[in-house]
Amino acid sequence: MPTLVNIENFPDFAAAGESKFPTYAEHMRDLYRRRYETMAAARDAGIAIFAGTDAGGQLPHGLIGSEVAEMVKIGMAPLEAINTACWSAREWLGRDALSEGASADFVLYDSDPAQDVQVLRAPSSIVLRGRPVTG
Repeated sequence: MPTLVNIENFPDFAAAGESKFPTYAEHMRDLYRRRYETMAAARDAGIAIFAGTDAGGQLPHGLIGSEVAEMVKIGMAPLEAINTACWSAREWLGRDALSEGASADFVLYDSDPAQDVQVLRAPSSIVLRGRPVTG
């Protein structure tokens, strides 16, 4: 599945290639216009959708909250959208859930992301392998 935060760049890609590659430019604009409709149709067809960002190349890291917010725009309830980035994705990858004695990675927020996924963009605390991340 394409990542929706990356598709936000498609109009810029189209503009950059317009003069040499007009067919490519129109294709990129069309993908951008249909992004929510296409993802909603995939979801409705039963295709598993998981959040990603394509970060590390064109995009910076730290955009998963924005990608989850985009999932809400295709019609997912907030908790369903959150699951595309955590428990559902872990299960699909074959990773264990929480177990007693295992190191813990978790994020804390000032309010409930299930009420407003926008809060995912600003964690108040992060714990990796059982230790708080500072800085």
